Amino acid sequence: MRIIELIIDENDESSGIEAISLVEQPAIESNFVALNKHELQLKEIDAKKQILMGPALIPDKSIYRRSESGDEYYIYFSKKTVRKASELFFKKSNHKNATFEHKDKINGVTIVESWIVENKDKDKTALYGLDVPVGTWMVSAKIDDKELYEKARSGDVKGFSIEGYFADKYNMSSDDKEDKIAYLKEILNVELETYNDYPKKASENAKRAIRIKDETGIKCGTLVGWQRASSLAKGENISRETIARMSAFARHKKNSDGNPKEDCGALMWLAWGGTEGVEWAQRKLKQIDSEGK
Repeated sequence: MRIIELIIDENDESSGIEAISLVEQPAIESNFVALNKHELQLKEIDAKKQILMGPALIPDKSIYRRSESGDEYYIYFSKKTVRKASELFFKKSNHKNATFEHKDKINGVTIVESWIVENKDKDKTALYGLDVPVGTWMVSAKIDDKELYEKARSGDVKGFSIEGYFADKYNMSSDDKEDKIAYLKEILNVELETYNDYPKKASENAKRAIRIKDETGIKCGTLVGWQRASSLAKGENISRETIARMSAFARHKKNSDGNPKEDCGALMWLAWGGTEGVEWAQRKLKQIDSEGK
């Protein structure tokens, strides 16, 4: 089977790990990566404080995936990507973002310790009987909910999982849009259905962002963000993957109240369609996934 390396796109605000999930069964969908197929159990670090330790992401581990069309392949993350993902996770202050089984958002789960295994014999993992490869991202989580903690320590919850967006390394090596689409259709055997029924206001917000950028010369945002603004402003069709990233951009709403002529957060909120665009993306994503079941 094909083996695809996933990497972090530093030009994309949504790239990286959004949350840690406590899981029993695997859940993997599209280019949104929800991985949890670890053979390892969680280890209890402090029963009184309700702290558990386990691997969050293992490098160079082949992870089986299957597309909606039935195409089978493997993905993996390099040591470099694992380290970068762990650093970006905290840089974005996502250490309190947690879900249960990749579905229900839960409060009271905080990542209180994080490290990359450098030496298997001297690492703390060895003290707890964990045999993980060098480069593994390990985390310790404090779980406030007593019932959830008991599920985890008893083995009902098997381990930690990651949720986030990563880029296909092949796509990152190509700047030609048509070439990327051809690759996805031919190699991954998926049809890229697209949509353009987003609100007119979303297009207007994107146009306003571009106009402000041109008039003020403000330097902020990423290439991906401005590409998104350009697509929305022109009324172009966008894919489910793009809609998912627009939906995920909801986490930046807290930065949307400023003056877009002076505030980068407020400007990029408009670039991604503003409130109207992001809320449409959230509704549309649920509709698409519901119809695809």
